[in-house]
Amino acid sequence: MTVNAKQIFVNLPIKNLQTSKAFFSKVGFTFNEQFEDETTTCMVISETIYVMLLEEERFVSFTKKEIPDNTNYSEAIVALSVGSRAEVDEIVNQAFAAGASKYNESQDHGFMYGWSFADLDGHLWEVFYMDESAAEEAAKG
Repeated sequence: MTVNAKQIFVNLPIKNLQTSKAFFSKVGFTFNEQFEDETTTCMVISETIYVMLLEEERFVSFTKKEIPDNTNYSEAIVALSVGSRAEVDEIVNQAFAAGASKYNESQDHGFMYGWSFADLDGHLWEVFYMDESAAEEAAKG
């Protein structure tokens, strides 16, 4: 059997819903208020990709595991593919202006360009652009 998921919902624990929502709004994301209450919101990444931001008390109701301290540990890196190098820079610079921390310097591999930031709760975000035709050429050697 091959998995053919229609959508993805990434769930991330956050400390404060209003603070996180204000931050991600400044980065340029929107929210589906249909899936929002006083502890949770649904951030729209695309038509099929969403991030559920859940205050920590709500998040732990879904798991028996502890929430890691993202200042010292990495749970995951959320990587977003965008349409251009300029879009990478725009999103990451907006994140920095909204209070994000630098995680890595930008990286230019010719066919792929990316840049990283840590959000207000320490979650790692990688925004990248890949020129698929240049990637194919690089793979050919």
